[in-house]
Order: sequence, then C-alpha cells, then structure tokens
Amino acid sequence: MLKKIEAIIREDKLGDVKDALHEVGIRGMNVFEIRGQGRQGGITLAGRSGTYQVDMLTKIQLNIVLSEHNLDKTIETIVAAGRTGDAGDGLIFVYPVEEVVRIRTGERGHDAVMYPGDIDDKTK
Repeated sequence: MLKKIEAIIREDKLGDVKDALHEVGIRGMNVFEIRGQGRQGGITLAGRSGTYQVDMLTKIQLNIVLSEHNLDKTIETIVAAGRTGDAGDGLIFVYPVEEVVRIRTGERGHDAVMYPGDIDDKTK
C-alpha cells in the first residue's frame, strides 16, 4: 500500500530535511511555502516602533508518496533533521493513497512512484 506524508517544517530546516531524505533514498517530493499557526499561536517581534504579534508564520510543507514499508524510516528522518527542540518545529500527517497514475507512461500504483536510485531501489 502507498502512503502520503505531509510534513510541515520550519523554513530554515528545509535544506537539512531535504538532504537527509535524499541520503535515505527519497527522490520524489513536492515542496510548498505555506502560512499558518499552531499551538504556539505565533511569535512576538520587537521593532523600532515597539513589539507586535505575528500569528501566521511561514512554514514549508513537504508532500511525499512512498511505499508503506518505508514510512517509519522516512518519518524518523524528517523528525531527526527537522527538530530544533523549540516550539514550532512542525507536524507530520500520514494519509492512505488510493491510486497513483504516472501521466507520461500510464504506470499505476507502486510503479508510478518509483524512481531510479530511490529508497525502494536501495532496499532490493
């Protein structure tokens, strides 16, 4: 079965997370710049005119579709590379994927998300 990871991480951790994922064999992903707030409710910034609250912080959302047997390793990699220990490190959501179709070839399912040298290729 295929799974989709949706990880929301700090902007400044994108390079670390992307490099760590590449190291374990994750080749395909989508990256989005998003805005939101979580438990921390934003941050307080100090400027020349005083302090002000910023409640919608810029974050990065990574979307990765992968084989279920690679799920735990990928989550562990994101957590290890993305963690600072401070509030606002992010969240990871996992969803089932019903179907995938590669438009160019018509491949379906697992074959549609395979890349040469990816995590599935490395574990053969």
